[in-house]
Amino acid sequence: MLHRLSLSLAILAAPVFAADPPKKPNVIFILADDLGYGDLGCFGQTKIQTPVLDKLAKDGMTLTNFYAGSTVCAPSRCALMTGKHTGHAHIRGNALVPLRPTDATVAELFQKAGYATGLVGKWGLGEEDSVGIPTKKGFDTFFGYLNQKHAHNYYPDFLHRGASREPIPANKQRAGVPGVAETPTVYAPDLFREEALKFLTANKSKPFFLYFSTVVPHANNEKTRADGEGMEVPTDAPYSKQKWPKAEKNKAATITRMDSDIGVLLAKLKELQLDDNTLVIFTSDNGPHREGGNDPAFFTSSGPFRGIKRSLTDGGIRVPCIVRWPDVVKPGTTSDHLSAFWDFFPTVADILGEKPPADTDGISFLPTLTGQGTQKAHDYLYWEFHEGGFAQAIRLGNWKAIKPAPTAAVKLYDTVADPLEKSDLAAANPDVVAKATAILKAARTDSKEFPIRPAKEKK
Repeated sequence: MLHRLSLSLAILAAPVFAADPPKKPNVIFILADDLGYGDLGCFGQTKIQTPVLDKLAKDGMTLTNFYAGSTVCAPSRCALMTGKHTGHAHIRGNALVPLRPTDATVAELFQKAGYATGLVGKWGLGEEDSVGIPTKKGFDTFFGYLNQKHAHNYYPDFLHRGASREPIPANKQRAGVPGVAETPTVYAPDLFREEALKFLTANKSKPFFLYFSTVVPHANNEKTRADGEGMEVPTDAPYSKQKWPKAEKNKAATITRMDSDIGVLLAKLKELQLDDNTLVIFTSDNGPHREGGNDPAFFTSSGPFRGIKRSLTDGGIRVPCIVRWPDVVKPGTTSDHLSAFWDFFPTVADILGEKPPADTDGISFLPTLTGQGTQKAHDYLYWEFHEGGFAQAIRLGNWKAIKPAPTAAVKLYDTVADPLEKSDLAAANPDVVAKATAILKAARTDSKEFPIRPAKEKK
């Protein structure tokens, strides 16, 4: 109760900055892949150069208590698109389960409001010929990867445009061929940058929603080159002379190259005179990985938190978030408002004056962005994870409760006093444990595709 009272007082004391926001701002949502809380300069990184995103933070707001939809890709993106946490979402794991026709998406809401909608990059919520492909779920245009495993390859021999495959002949000779180590040719993130620029130009005269879903810095798990380096990138500049492991040079280079690509997109907005009426949000789908030879400790990629991708501690699910909206979001501000991916849908609905689905788990954080009105607070945030068994977690004020297996005891941490989640305080706080246990039971519905499994059974 004390935590919630403190939060409410902080919200009421928040300064008013903006006038009523424009009714139909353009929206660009940029989603990185496996980028950790600590991988950006504006979130504490000291080795990897991210000048564009650092400036974006200075020009806007950083959200320091922002959480991904899950600790792995597909369910996290499902939470973002549908406004439901993993206790209610249709996709709760990385199995190839498509969105259904009945699963409303935020892109469909944009379409209803008269927006042009485009997705560039990684989807992961519907395979070829399924009901879940982007052009059936609210996107006018799509260019990128449908399959999340296919997205592990930075040099694919095809991508999808709409529902059809678009060959990339220059990559076909090397994609998926063991022992081939010739110089890479067509780097998919470069194609995504150019496709996004085309989308902005084509839709400069109408309101638009661009979901720019890059694959950086996910590891290349397909290992299409003989050396099997964790991330393929055309050059490891500007880190070529660093005495770092090759995998770490490549990781840093992919992030800095992504940062530069975002700079190109922002420059295009200014060129098209769209910058002042465009809301830009940047975040990541989950915490950093330990794949392809990368060590997340090398760059302190999890920031001040413990755990990485596939962890329900904050290192796996708390992610960097930057929001820039000229003349609406006050520059250089920071908010510790507790929010998550499933809040994006109702926030968009609030901006557009539309209604989100009645069954959303999200809460609009528009008052936090504008400094106007009273910001509602979550009673709790919920996650469940299905790889290697079944685990759950909730964020309850400053408390974090984790149930690592169906029959395991609940572990309890104070996320403010103990951000590394090292000291289990369950025994000293039985009332909090009892409340958390009740929420863990009530916060989910059963799922045929993602049933509760004991830890010994692997999915």
